[in-house]
Amino acid sequence: MLNLALKILIDIGELIMRKVLIAITASLITLGCSEPKAKFEEAVRPIAWQTVTQSSLDQIRRLSGTVYPIEATDLSFEVSGKVEWVKVKLGDSVRRGDELARLDQRNFNLSVQSSQANLQQAKASQVEAENEFKRYSELLEQGLVSRSGYDNAKATFESTSSAVNIAKTQLDISQKNLDDTLLVAPYNGMITKRMIEPSMQMTSGQAAFEIAGEDGLEIQVMVPENLIKDLSKGKDIGIEFPAIKGVKALGSVTEIGSRAEAANAFPVTVVINSEVAGLRAGMTAEVDFTFEGIGRTGYTGKIFKLPVSALSADKQQKAAVFVYNPTSKLLEKRIVQTESIINNQILISSGLAEGEIIAIAGVSFLRDGQSVRLLDKNVRRFN
Repeated sequence: MLNLALKILIDIGELIMRKVLIAITASLITLGCSEPKAKFEEAVRPIAWQTVTQSSLDQIRRLSGTVYPIEATDLSFEVSGKVEWVKVKLGDSVRRGDELARLDQRNFNLSVQSSQANLQQAKASQVEAENEFKRYSELLEQGLVSRSGYDNAKATFESTSSAVNIAKTQLDISQKNLDDTLLVAPYNGMITKRMIEPSMQMTSGQAAFEIAGEDGLEIQVMVPENLIKDLSKGKDIGIEFPAIKGVKALGSVTEIGSRAEAANAFPVTVVINSEVAGLRAGMTAEVDFTFEGIGRTGYTGKIFKLPVSALSADKQQKAAVFVYNPTSKLLEKRIVQTESIINNQILISSGLAEGEIIAIAGVSFLRDGQSVRLLDKNVRRFN
């Protein structure tokens, strides 16, 4: 009886095991036959972009210069002396003839008085000698005096006449020295430097002031030797000033140096032709010089300009850019002919067409045939 019960239990266990195995097998078959998961779709990458247009190959080189007044003069006394007073301060506007400073005049007044006295004495001696000479002339005609007496009277008169002329010259010099103790503005302008104070001892020619005229401003800029041959006078030039944001001015070349100075660069003067509010001497100017362009291949026609950040290379290390197809929304990696790089702009002579859209940033993350979208035009940052 016990053996029968054990047999029944074993049979039931085997049956249960078979059903479990069948269920597991069915599940595995079901899993193996189910459809695969959908492939992960590649994200559409946004790109910064630019529409290309043809432009001239003429090169614009931006060079820095310094603003100076067209008319600027160091003022100094022509005589030496002690400063009595100074009437103007740094930055003061002055008109032509305005008194700026004066030296102590006491010694100069004494010199004038002495010269005047010498002149009076010389004139008196001249009158006396002239009368004596006239008397000898009359007596000589009458045969009452010798020829030698007449000659002596004539020589004395001529000597006193020379003494009068010398005394007059000395008086003129003394008067001029007195006048030169007063320093006046030679033209309308502004005091840009003051190197004088009351009671200072000034020597002849020692700078007392610097005055800048009102005739306008100019820029002194150094042009490299490889560009100077293409520069000509009278050419209109664009100018900007880092200290005055958003302001552009026009200028023209008025002087071109004939001898190179530091770093083999030539001094060039550019006169500013327009009024610029807030512009002062000593400020920095950015001057855009335009030169006739010739590409490195000798090309002289129209070109396309793109930021250097747009440039890539193919497997053969040839220059290439990514061109966006607005229909397929895919990128095409296209070989282009580059001519030069100026101011972080790559100049391209062939390989592109007017109006094509070019990726201009993050090109190392792009590939030929990639699906992309264009960033908003106001966004120029690659994400």
